[in-house]
Amino acid sequence: MPNLDRRRFLRDAAATTALVSAGGLAAGAASPAQAAPPTAAPAPTARRKGAVSFRWWGTAGWRVDIGDRTVLVDPFLSRIDTGLFTGPFNTQTRLTVRTDVIDPRVDRALTVLVTHTHWDHFMDVPYIAERTGARVFGTLTAYHLGLAYGLPSTQLSAVKGGEVLDFGDHTVEVVGSLHSRNPSYSVAFPGVRVSPPPQPATIADLPEGDTLGYLLRVDGGPSVYFTGASDVAERNLTGLAPDVAMVAMQNATTTGDYLPRLLAGLDYPKVVVPVHYDNFETELRNPPTVAPTDRTRLNEMIAAIRRISPRSRVLVPEYETAYHF
Repeated sequence: MPNLDRRRFLRDAAATTALVSAGGLAAGAASPAQAAPPTAAPAPTARRKGAVSFRWWGTAGWRVDIGDRTVLVDPFLSRIDTGLFTGPFNTQTRLTVRTDVIDPRVDRALTVLVTHTHWDHFMDVPYIAERTGARVFGTLTAYHLGLAYGLPSTQLSAVKGGEVLDFGDHTVEVVGSLHSRNPSYSVAFPGVRVSPPPQPATIADLPEGDTLGYLLRVDGGPSVYFTGASDVAERNLTGLAPDVAMVAMQNATTTGDYLPRLLAGLDYPKVVVPVHYDNFETELRNPPTVAPTDRTRLNEMIAAIRRISPRSRVLVPEYETAYHF
C-alpha cells in the first residue's frame, strides 16, 4: 500500500486513462451489475488485485469495483417521485424502497460510504446493507438512523472527518464537508439525530445530519474524491490532491466561489466529473434526464471548470457506464 502520507498519490504519473465519451472523456459500454445471492463482505485485511471501475448511479451515487470487492457511495436507486422536479414538492412522500430496481444492480458490497442522510443519498442504504452485509460509514446521524432501521451496531461505523481507513488494497479518508444552500440560504430538512429515532417513514424523517466527503485511494490505481453536496470546507482539503473529483452541481448561487474554492483546495484534479445534475426521480436510463434549468447550470459548470482549471478534463458521466481512471 502506498505511504498514507503521499498526498500527491499518482499526481505526477502519466495522464489518467479514462476512456473517452460524448460527455468529455468517454466510456466503455454500459455494463450493469448482474443479480446474485447476497454475499458476506470480504475481510478488510484481504488484498485483491484487479481492474478498478467506477459506475455512476445518478445523483451522487457510485459503484466502485476494485478487483472482486465493491465500494458504494450514496447508493440511491429507488428514485421515488416526490414532485421535486415536477411540483408540488411533497415533503411527506413515503419512503418506498424499490427492491426490483436495487436487486439486479447490488449483488455485493464491502462498504457503503454515506455523505449525508437526505433521502436521495441514504434511503436505500439500510436495505442494501442488510442485503449484502456491507459496513456503513457515515455521520453519527447515519449511525443512529441505521439502528432505527434495525441494522446491528457492529455493521455501522460513525465517522466525522480525519479518519484514514485501511482496507488492504485501498484506503478511504473521511473529510469534513458542508451541505449546499438553497436560494433562501437554507438547507432542506436540517438537523441531526443524537439517538435512534423511530424508523423513518417519509422523506422529511431523513435530515441532512451533517455532511462528509470521501477520498478513495486505490493501491496501484487512482485517488478519487467524492462529494455529495455543493459546498466546501476548503481548509479540510489541504494536501488531498486527488487525481479525480466527483463534484456536485450547484442549484443556487448562495454559496460563494464554490468551484474556485473547491478546485483550488483539491489542487486542480486531472479529471473533474459533474454529478447530482440529473433528474433523480426518473428511470435510470441513458441519456440521463436533465431538467432544462439544470442543463443550463451544467453547461455553466463545465465552462467554469474549464476556465478555473484549464488543465482539468471534464467527464460528464452517463448511468452505469464503466469508467477507468
